Amino acid sequence: MGGELSIGRLIGHFAATRPDVVALVEDGSADVMTWAELDRATNRLARAYAAAGVVRDSVVAVVLPNSAAFVRACVAAWKLGATALPLSVKLPPAERERILALAPPALVVESEPDSAGLAGTELPDVSPTYWKALTSGGSTGKPKLIVSHDQPKWDPGQAVVEYMHADGVQLVVGPLYHNAAFVYAMRGLFSGSRLVVMRGFDAARVLRLVDEHAVTWMQLVPTMMNRIWKLPPEVRAAADLSSLRTLLHVGGPCAPWLKEAWIDWLGPDRVVEVYAGTENQGITMITGREWLTHRGSVGRAIRGSRFQVQDEHGDVVPPGVVGEVFLMPEGGPGSTYHYVGATPRGRDGWESLGDLGHYDEDGYLYLDDRSTDCIVTGGANVYPAEVEGALDSYPGVRASAVIGLPDEDLGQRVVAIVEADQHVTAAALDEHLRSLLAPYKRPRAYELTRSALRDEAGKVRRAALRAERRTSPTGATS
Repeated sequence: MGGELSIGRLIGHFAATRPDVVALVEDGSADVMTWAELDRATNRLARAYAAAGVVRDSVVAVVLPNSAAFVRACVAAWKLGATALPLSVKLPPAERERILALAPPALVVESEPDSAGLAGTELPDVSPTYWKALTSGGSTGKPKLIVSHDQPKWDPGQAVVEYMHADGVQLVVGPLYHNAAFVYAMRGLFSGSRLVVMRGFDAARVLRLVDEHAVTWMQLVPTMMNRIWKLPPEVRAAADLSSLRTLLHVGGPCAPWLKEAWIDWLGPDRVVEVYAGTENQGITMITGREWLTHRGSVGRAIRGSRFQVQDEHGDVVPPGVVGEVFLMPEGGPGSTYHYVGATPRGRDGWESLGDLGHYDEDGYLYLDDRSTDCIVTGGANVYPAEVEGALDSYPGVRASAVIGLPDEDLGQRVVAIVEADQHVTAAALDEHLRSLLAPYKRPRAYELTRSALRDEAGKVRRAALRAERRTSPTGATS
């Protein structure tokens, strides 16, 4: 499009066209910036990064909590044509080092440097080859980077995501090191929306902020939706959500009763669901109004992408038959991303996120279960192999199996079944994992056993373990 600008130039565009309009707000702090202030601050910050060695296509690891400073760090990196790599501040050192070894960064941002003495004037226009790289544990338990192939240019007069209007007010609720929160927040910024960044999720405060800032758009995961819905009825009844034009939810299956409750609350035209992966191989979307006539569906393919449901032989199954869901982007295999540290999981260019599903005669997709062992807890992916590797490093542990069990709040909770010597305790295992794994990856429950978990080939049947424990309680909890 003729009006496209590099993502490094977009802030300057808004600084020129609406200099005194507020662009960025950090909830709970005095950190508020207009577009002009944000532009000057990130120009100065970019010069500080350049002095530290950042050049075009450098990787800049942003290890900051949800904050205005996080947003400024990414913008400053893009003004130098660098790739932003957001990381959780809670990552244990060992896990962080494994990730950074995949793409050694020119700079690790853990605080905002003093750049007050540097020039706030415009920098040369430089576009990165890749605007973002996100992390994932991978099905092998080893970390990998998912490097986006999105064009690092946007038309500032157009919304860059379906159902995201330009010039709105967006509430950033989720952690910015997660792909969904990161992508939607930054694309909102690219569309000229004001970002109101929450430092951490608080269900009641979400409702207050929607009212206080006249929020027009926000993205939640089902766990957040559940926690908001379970607030006292009088709290929800008092909330003024009249400004909210779109609630988009992603990050795992949403229970039909919960989805219906939100549609009843907000109305069917304000609730939108998306199914996609960080890799963006394909994407489906469904509005609340469509969902009411296709209950349980995650929608139809959009943006020129396609999906297939295949049986175990790779043959496409007819409507109504459950198989593994495979995706294809409009540009073909490999057009939307590449991995660092892994290879795609697919068949003949079609790639799978590991879900089983079916589709109906109208082309709407429904998810039935996960074909892989990935656990989606609170909208975040946990890969059993990574957790098992950490557990197995503890003295006295002979084997372990990590599974996901249904959880009303989180969607799934992480449960560890551990074959261990008598002296091993759940408390000791949990303490051991604190230095090795991010908090959301640590099991919510531990079951200790003397029985062999794996067969002679070293295989474990997680599906059978899950099925057994869905009808009986787990053992010791931490």
